[in-house]
Amino acid sequence: MRTTAVPAQVTTVEDRIMGNLGFSQLVLFILPFFIGVGLFIILPPVMHGSLYKYMVMAVIATISSILAIRIKGKIILLWLITIVRYNIRPKYYVFQKSTAAHREEYTAQKAETPEKAKTTDKAKVSELPKLAFHDAVQVLETINKPGSNLRFEMTKKGGLNVRLTEIED
Repeated sequence: MRTTAVPAQVTTVEDRIMGNLGFSQLVLFILPFFIGVGLFIILPPVMHGSLYKYMVMAVIATISSILAIRIKGKIILLWLITIVRYNIRPKYYVFQKSTAAHREEYTAQKAETPEKAKTTDKAKVSELPKLAFHDAVQVLETINKPGSNLRFEMTKKGGLNVRLTEIED
């Protein structure tokens, strides 16, 4: 008797139970019989044959035999389950960062009066360093020179570094 080692990573191998049929295919072939027996017992006329009972059993048997057909190693039922799962998931993915890094911290503060808010905004604006007019003109001329090399580089943490290398003649 020949034995082969199956790798541990292979977990989707389906055992063949009868001929080339797997367990799920056999269940799909047997299921219409049990559903037919249940319909035969429950629906009127009870325990007697009727044309509509046979039609329902034939439709169920046809559907289950179609679902048991194997395409590319998977039965059609599993393909349908995959397609339905794909279609019912959300269409848009909204990224939600799970860490608190690089987030603004909002602490509970007392409500400020509008006058205090205006003064704090002016204080923040005045804190920013400003260039004199002639310095700003000099910087713009340096940037616009074809001999100067201007590079914008992003850091890993989202910062922006501006590198200006001026080549003098």
